[in-house]
Amino acid sequence: MDKNQIRETIAKRSAKELQNGFVVNLGIGLPTLIPNYLPSGMEVTFQTENGMLGIGPTPDANDENPYLTNAGGQFITALPGAAAFDSATSFCIIRGGHVDVSILGALQVDEQGDLANWMIPGKKVPGMGGAMDLLSGAKKVILAMEHTAGGNKKILRKCTLPLTAKGQVNEIITEMGVMEITPNGILLKEINPEFTIEQVQDATDAKLIIAPELKQMSV
Repeated sequence: MDKNQIRETIAKRSAKELQNGFVVNLGIGLPTLIPNYLPSGMEVTFQTENGMLGIGPTPDANDENPYLTNAGGQFITALPGAAAFDSATSFCIIRGGHVDVSILGALQVDEQGDLANWMIPGKKVPGMGGAMDLLSGAKKVILAMEHTAGGNKKILRKCTLPLTAKGQVNEIITEMGVMEITPNGILLKEINPEFTIEQVQDATDAKLIIAPELKQMSV
């Protein structure tokens, strides 16, 4: 799979986790592709922590509005009925438990549900942003991420980078499969048919628990 196929696979599968009426926050990068793959007729309200409810699909280059961006500075669209407000109000929504699902990227995640997604020591990074609040305030946290980075494993027994939050991740979606964080470890419950169980395990530092009824990943 090339880079575009990997990102499309992850975004399409992540979109299937959403339900009518959900309020959803999307992290920067890959998660911002998810609105492009919502099932027809589904009504989901997307939020960005810099101050908007009602984000639409990614705009074409000719339709980019410099006044409409997400928290990562990427161009967005506003659906009819969208509301814009200050970031303090936006974080009241997050901290008040009104976000049903937060879908974020990750540098590392481990079998305890700990997440590192904001800092690599020695490298210049933009900072944590609202990730810590989203991890503790959202009802469910999903990671939409590539399974490895430059050949390095990202799903670990224990994170080695500075943590964003401990024990807050519920689910991981990569190009290889769908995994759930359980009290016993990471459960592989769906697998992309382009990969074998052995290949998924070889790309994962943590020991995977294979679901007795392992399903084919639907995209």
